[in-house]
Amino acid sequence: MTGPSIHMSMFFVVLLFFVTSNLSRAIENQTNELDKLSRIKAQLEKINKPAVKTINSPDGDIIDCVLFHDQPAFDLTELKDQKTLELPEWPMGFNNNEDTTIGEESIQLWSASGEECPEGTVPILRTTEQHLLRLRESNITRFGQKDAVKSGHEHAIAYLRGEQYYGARTDINVWAPKTTPSEFSLAQVWVLSGTFEENDLNSVEAGWQVNNIMYENKNPRLFTYWTRDAYQSTGCYNTLCSGFVQTNKRIAVGAAIAPISSYNGKQFDINLMIWKDIRTKNWWLSVGSGIIIGYWPSSLFTRLKDSADMMQFGGEVENFSQNGHTTTYMGSGHFAERGFRKAAYFRNLYFVNSINQLFPIRASSLKKYADNRNCYDINIYLGKNYGTHFFYGGPGKNPRCL
Repeated sequence: MTGPSIHMSMFFVVLLFFVTSNLSRAIENQTNELDKLSRIKAQLEKINKPAVKTINSPDGDIIDCVLFHDQPAFDLTELKDQKTLELPEWPMGFNNNEDTTIGEESIQLWSASGEECPEGTVPILRTTEQHLLRLRESNITRFGQKDAVKSGHEHAIAYLRGEQYYGARTDINVWAPKTTPSEFSLAQVWVLSGTFEENDLNSVEAGWQVNNIMYENKNPRLFTYWTRDAYQSTGCYNTLCSGFVQTNKRIAVGAAIAPISSYNGKQFDINLMIWKDIRTKNWWLSVGSGIIIGYWPSSLFTRLKDSADMMQFGGEVENFSQNGHTTTYMGSGHFAERGFRKAAYFRNLYFVNSINQLFPIRASSLKKYADNRNCYDINIYLGKNYGTHFFYGGPGKNPRCL
C-alpha cells in the first residue's frame, strides 16, 4: 500500500473514531436528559394532587384546590387516621379581633381579587417542571428540603432557651430583599427541641422568604417548615412532602404575600403564631387575626411531642459566594441601627406556657446572636407600642464585610 493510501486510511479511522465518540456522547447525553425528565415527571406526580379547581395568580403562580383528604400530608401512613379536622383551643390571652396591618383579604396575591377554594378543599401551590429543571439531578427528589450542612447559612436572631415552651407569637414586617442566584433570604419563627450534634433536632418553622431556587419570582412568600432529625432526611417546606396539614381554603403556604414594606415608607406586617393544642397535642399555625392555616401533627416528632426548649426569632440568609461575602440582603438590606421604616423588625414577642396562656416575652430574657455583625446585625428593645421588639438585617457584602 502506498504512503498516501496509508495516510488516507488512518484519516478515515480517526474520523470514524471521532464521529463514533461524539455520537456515543450525544446518545448518552440524550439518555441522561430523558432519564432526568422521567424522574421530574415522577416527582411532579408525587407532589401535585388532583385539583377540583385551579386558580391562576397575577404573579404567574398556579393554585390547585385539592380535596382536604387528598393533600400530600396524608401520604404518611401515621397520618391516615387524622383526616377528620378537630380545631384547636386558642391560647388564653389571644385576642383574635386585634387589628393587624395585613388582614385575610390582602395577605396573598392569588386571593386578593376574592378568589378562594371551595369548601372541603385546600389551596396548594402547584410545582411545575420549570421548578425542578433548575435543580441538579441528585436534588430532584429532595426539592423543598433544606441542606443539612450548617455552613453557608448566616443568622441574626433573638432567642429564648432552657425552659418549656408551648408556642410563640410575633409580628414580622415583610420585605422583598435582594438575593443572588441560588440563595435565599428569610425572616421566621423557630420552635425547637433537641440538638444538631445528636441529629435529633425537632423544629417547626414559619415566616416569609425570598428563594430563587424554589419559586418563579422574587416575591416574598409565606412558608412553613419542619424536621425531626436536624434536616438530615425528614421534613420540607410547605406541602412539598408529607407532614404539614393545610386546613385553610384562602391561605396557600408558598404563595406570594402582598403588600410589602418600603424603605422610609409604609410598613406591612404579618402576625404569626405557632402553638401546641392542649387536646390533640398538634402544633398549629395561625396568621393575622385568628386565621388558622393548618398544623404539624404531634406524631411527626420525637423531641417536640411534648414541649419545646428553645424559640428563635429573626433572619437567615445563604452565603454561597465564591468571591468574598454574598451581596444577598437580610430583611430590608439595612443594619438594625437604622431603626423604624428603614431596618426590618419583629415586634410584640410572646410565648405560650404549659397551661395554654399567652405571655409577653421580657426584653431582658432575650439573648441575641449574629454570625457576622459586620454583615448582618440585631438590636433588641422594649417599647410601649411595640412591646419587646428588635431590628435586624444588613446588606451582606460592604466595606466592613468582604
